[in-house]
Amino acid sequence: MSIKVSNISKSYGTQEALKEVSFELKKGEIVGFLGPNGAGKSTLMKILTTYLAPSDGEADVNGFSIFERTKDVQKSIGYLPEHNPLYSEMYVREYLSMNADIHKVPGSKIEEVISQTGLAPEAHKKIDQLSKGYRQRVGLANALLHDPEVLILDEPTTGLDPNQLIEIRELIKNVGKEKTVLLSTHIMQEVEAICDRVIIINKGKIVLDKALKELKDTEEQIVEVEFDYRVEEVALQKLDKVKKVENTQGFIYQIYFTTQEDMRGKVFDFAHDSGLKILQLHQKNTTLEKLFVELTGPGK
Repeated sequence: MSIKVSNISKSYGTQEALKEVSFELKKGEIVGFLGPNGAGKSTLMKILTTYLAPSDGEADVNGFSIFERTKDVQKSIGYLPEHNPLYSEMYVREYLSMNADIHKVPGSKIEEVISQTGLAPEAHKKIDQLSKGYRQRVGLANALLHDPEVLILDEPTTGLDPNQLIEIRELIKNVGKEKTVLLSTHIMQEVEAICDRVIIINKGKIVLDKALKELKDTEEQIVEVEFDYRVEEVALQKLDKVKKVENTQGFIYQIYFTTQEDMRGKVFDFAHDSGLKILQLHQKNTTLEKLFVELTGPGK
């Protein structure tokens, strides 16, 4: 396993930030790490990078214990924190050269990561002359300099415009083909676009750990239909694979199906056989965002 977390807990005085958190990440996985503010995401990431020590529990990164093999853990990880710490007065190549010396990697690696992260057009500039998107690229290039097995990215796309978002997403996906990536974000579309798996944490505890494909396969389908006449809900409930029916207003109904098969055809056939006209017909799906709210909303 690239990352193994076993019953990690962390307390700040009487406040429990993490409560017996456990999970494992395999090499080549891109895992979205979600949770509301204060849920414990950044705390766990800092523990995995050895910046913080847990109050209890154990974690291994690339087979190295965070307690016994701290230096090896640090060498195994490329870390991009939420607030990307850059020396803005330095030139891009100058900054990367300084960090290459720290990691004791050859100078040829600098040009390699510049190319890998698409920095070449801006590499001659000072960091304070770069856009937010290119500054994030510098942070990613720096995280990749020593060719780590694991990348830990804390909110890597915060503040980026739509074009920059797409570019950084593609970059992370490409990097994730060879490395394990743990990605913290508040953007649900980010997880759906990039990740293989999602872990949701709330109040220091993991409340969901599933593959994205599994989540999509188990999503319920919602068909919203408006007829030209009122229909008894019990009649709609006789349709195949119906979980429930709601009359939302007037002649508009939301029909919940326990399948990903497109059921609009079945609803159309029902209307035809019942002598009804369909005024509108839409298919909806349960989103990751809705699931997130259900698991982490007020009272959870």
